[in-house]
Amino acid sequence: MASLSQNPSKKALRSPGGSSTQGSRNTTGQTVKFARRTSSGRYISLSREDLDLSGEIGGDYMNYTVHIPPTPDNQPMADESVAAKAEEQYVSNSLFTGGFNSVTRAHLMDKVIESEVSHPQMAGAKGSACQMPACDGKAMRNERGEDIDPCDCKFKICRDCYMDAQKDSGVCPGCKESYKLNEFDDDMPDFMTGGQGVLPLPAPASSGSSSADAGGPGGGQKMDRRMSVMKSNKSMLMRTQTGEFDHNRWLFETKGTYGYGNAFWPKEEEMYGGVEGGLGGPMSDMADKPWKPLTRVIPIPAGIISPYRLLIVVRLVVLAFFLTWRVKHKNEDAIWLWGMSVVCEIWFAFSWILDQMPKLCPINRATDLQVLKDKFEMPSPSNPTGRSDLPGIDFFVSTADPEKEPPLVTANTILSILAVDYPVEKLACYVSDDGGALLSFEAMAEAASFADIWVPFCRKHDIEPRNPDSYFNIKGDPTKNKRRSDFVKDRRRVKREYDEFKVRINGLPDSIRRRSDAFNAREEMKMLKHMRESGADPSEPLRVKKATWMADGTHWPGTWAVPSNDHKKGDHSGILQVMLKPPSSDPLMGCADDDKLIDFTDVDIRLPMLVYMSREKRPGYDHNKKAGAMNALVRASAVMSNGPFILNLDCDHYIYNSQAIREGMCFMMDRGGEDICYIQFPQRFEGIDPSDRYANHNTVFFDGNMRALDGLQGPVYVGTGCLFRRIALYGFDPPSKRKSSRKNKPPPESDTQALRDDMVEYDDEIGMEIHPKRFGNSTVLAESILVAEFQGRPLADHPAIQNGRPPGALLAPREPLDASTVAEAVSVISCWYEDKTEWGDRVGWIYGSVTEDVVTGYRMHNRGWRSVYCITKRDAFRGSAPINLTDRLHQVLRWATGSVEIFFSRNNAFLASSRLNILQRIAYLNVGIYPFTSLFLLVYCFLPALSLFSGHFIVQTLDVTFLVYLLTITTTLIVLALLEVKWSGIGLEEWWRNEQFWLIGGTSAHFYAVVQGLLKVIAGIEISFTLTSKSAGEDNEDIYADLYIVKWSSLMIPPITIMMVNLIAIAVAFSRTIYSEVPQWSKLLGGVFFSFWVLAHLYPFAKGLMGRRGRTPTIVFVWSGLIAITISLLYIAINPPKSTTSVGTSGFQFP
Repeated sequence: MASLSQNPSKKALRSPGGSSTQGSRNTTGQTVKFARRTSSGRYISLSREDLDLSGEIGGDYMNYTVHIPPTPDNQPMADESVAAKAEEQYVSNSLFTGGFNSVTRAHLMDKVIESEVSHPQMAGAKGSACQMPACDGKAMRNERGEDIDPCDCKFKICRDCYMDAQKDSGVCPGCKESYKLNEFDDDMPDFMTGGQGVLPLPAPASSGSSSADAGGPGGGQKMDRRMSVMKSNKSMLMRTQTGEFDHNRWLFETKGTYGYGNAFWPKEEEMYGGVEGGLGGPMSDMADKPWKPLTRVIPIPAGIISPYRLLIVVRLVVLAFFLTWRVKHKNEDAIWLWGMSVVCEIWFAFSWILDQMPKLCPINRATDLQVLKDKFEMPSPSNPTGRSDLPGIDFFVSTADPEKEPPLVTANTILSILAVDYPVEKLACYVSDDGGALLSFEAMAEAASFADIWVPFCRKHDIEPRNPDSYFNIKGDPTKNKRRSDFVKDRRRVKREYDEFKVRINGLPDSIRRRSDAFNAREEMKMLKHMRESGADPSEPLRVKKATWMADGTHWPGTWAVPSNDHKKGDHSGILQVMLKPPSSDPLMGCADDDKLIDFTDVDIRLPMLVYMSREKRPGYDHNKKAGAMNALVRASAVMSNGPFILNLDCDHYIYNSQAIREGMCFMMDRGGEDICYIQFPQRFEGIDPSDRYANHNTVFFDGNMRALDGLQGPVYVGTGCLFRRIALYGFDPPSKRKSSRKNKPPPESDTQALRDDMVEYDDEIGMEIHPKRFGNSTVLAESILVAEFQGRPLADHPAIQNGRPPGALLAPREPLDASTVAEAVSVISCWYEDKTEWGDRVGWIYGSVTEDVVTGYRMHNRGWRSVYCITKRDAFRGSAPINLTDRLHQVLRWATGSVEIFFSRNNAFLASSRLNILQRIAYLNVGIYPFTSLFLLVYCFLPALSLFSGHFIVQTLDVTFLVYLLTITTTLIVLALLEVKWSGIGLEEWWRNEQFWLIGGTSAHFYAVVQGLLKVIAGIEISFTLTSKSAGEDNEDIYADLYIVKWSSLMIPPITIMMVNLIAIAVAFSRTIYSEVPQWSKLLGGVFFSFWVLAHLYPFAKGLMGRRGRTPTIVFVWSGLIAITISLLYIAINPPKSTTSVGTSGFQFP
């Protein structure tokens, strides 16, 4: 057969001998050295020729071919080649390391963790030994973990020896007979090299149109490259389970034609039904069904939203009149008090407008998962077997320090991802360990091993949630809604296995330490023996590095417990390990096996691909913290799996709803979904105290503000629980904005021609922006961009979808991983790769801010993308949040510091483009401005105390006008809060907790953030606020014990001072009014009212200072006494008491 595309193939790009990849390596100076590590720790180098055998075998998605016609005697084998399977097995058992000016090595690992590994997809899985003399390798295995016998004599042979035998003579070492390649490899190897019996397939253009008509010069090639992704697996699917050809299925699929669903674009009259525009021909099944949307918008009832908007206008008008009145009516007795109060009130009004305007258009959304299944996973002419046509998703989990982020928590998050309800072959999970710790590596390996039993158990019994720790801690009847009779037995066994899993995870630090000590002692003994044999001075100290050792008895290439050059934080090689290799494309059902604890008959036992990654770090490079780690994940995943969608999670956020990913995909695959850059899910938290003292749930923001932004251009990105479109992360404009530049073109002849033209032109526009100065010099990464863009498009099943893809385009199985692909991934995570590129500036997560998440989302909105807020009936994700007061304040400090940085940067919404919605612009303005409210809030919180001390109020007299204005403003605020609670679904108590913590954070963390930001901008001074003292909790059994721990911090000084000053001011003013000759109760009541308003908001803060059940720390008494004495002495010195002769007759009376 002959290839029908002139584009370089992906296999050619990835193979060691491929011209493109080789050229890229020559440019970067990166070389790859392949090695196999024996059980003794020795490295056996492998030449590139050893890996070339599999390069000629296997599929190729960049080329496509058509065979005429498929017949029972002319079908490719359903099994992959032995060499391809062996190559993928070799890759999954190898630890790849490399980096700047260093050789990329593949270390074959016979053992990853101390415990036994059984799942065939996992690195280091148990298997038969190779029967070749003097070889300690493992025999090749298939997806079930069964040995692959390349010869009828059943001679067990490992991948390396098999390749040597093929290369040397092609003779089986056991029976000395030649290997019969046609029994294991594709029976049509000339598909890729050119052969007979192949008809050339023209470029998909309408009759009479040239390639130039399809998009100018090269338009046909662009379309060829797009359509090549739709390489069909039809020839495999037409075989029955017995391997025989199914002629009836072949007739149903072809319907008298061939090529459709493979690489042939159907004729216009077949795809769109001719002039009538209906779906006909091969897609007649869709014509019989009405088109259904995947999502719908549910507007807020008019009885709620109309009064809400009206009250906003009314309050705005009243505020304008009130501020005008305040400016005109000065308090001549205390002009300074009047001036400060007016300035603060004007700013508060401005701040309220910034916060309230984006809330004018809140909406709700709903999804239809059944429609998603019907469109993408049900049998149809373009998908006769019902294989999933959904796009792939890459999950990102980031962790940095196993001491601060417990490995067990991260492992539970990984397990919830591996068990998610989504096509297994479409998933890939990447774990970024920015600390390069062996503890994290082995914890992830243990999680992959436990997934062998946990994931099928979840599928068998529909377990929710799929985080084992959360599931086994659920209170209630676990048998509710469970229909299988063996559920209780299975649950008991899995619970026992999970308890052992936790013991192994928690024991890893000691295990690694003991192992390293033993190996280091052995090395010292070897060194001492060598010194004695060589006659060296035994008094000289031994120079043996205190290394950290892996389970297979070799040095860990990352960070060591005892830091050393090239093995410490900020200085270690890049590491990449495929923990779980990619699953097979077809379901792999379990069977009754005595070796298994649970009967998984008729349960898919495949696991998604799992990859451990630790990017290279070197001194002198700015690694950009979490944003840099996320960008490294983007590049590595693009090379290895290239899922068109990316979902990132913090290590302490797990999937609580296994179907949440499908709900997010409904928005991406619906009409207009091609313009959606990300789907943001709300953050929900566990372990929060029932009263939510410090507003940790943050429901006002997640259920109020974010839902309101969803009615504009979309919610802001909040750092975790977000489903991204990969092409949007690459910094491209949305399709709708690019089409604006094509409005002057002549109208297309048909809808099909318009779709084809859009695909070609959009590819051309994107292709012009793909260059090394933007994305780096990785050819594989550059080639993956167009593929990800095409695979992320919604189905072109409706005339209104202008930038879609044909049905059945994503049925082709993922090609196996090879060593050069993983080596390329190691290259793109090196510390030098981003030099002189746009990574972090326009591409990927944006650098330069503590809150890189908000800036990244802002850049996308600024380019014209829109986002969607997906609130699921069952929480999509759940995580943990700090319930301790000090930890909570420091969290808010970090957020506020990032906002101040945004305000003083080019990411300020004042500088946004015209593509940003006006109300969305106001929302982003508020993100950068809200910390500055703290300056005015601090002053305003001291005003009641100053009023009580001085005996004056902010107004001359409490006349009727002032009281009416005050009553109206307060009443409208209360009614607005009630209506907002109504349309957002939050509780009134939650709203009040949010108001309280707004004042607590505003007078502490926000103020410090502003000071820090101003000093950084003006003087370039970096300030960090650290804890100065800490008291530990005593009750370890109380899950809320951390709530009562008092950790002293400088952030507490302003709120404590406000409380003390207001309390003392109330006492002083009350005493002075009682004993004055002419009591002025009106001024006292005004000042006391506002003081109580301040103290009511600070009540949770005061309660947090009291510790557990009223235990007051000594520091509180010290501060209170000092401040009270100081203010009292100051007042007496300024206004000494006067003696009177008529004290007994003066008395007092209330007004």
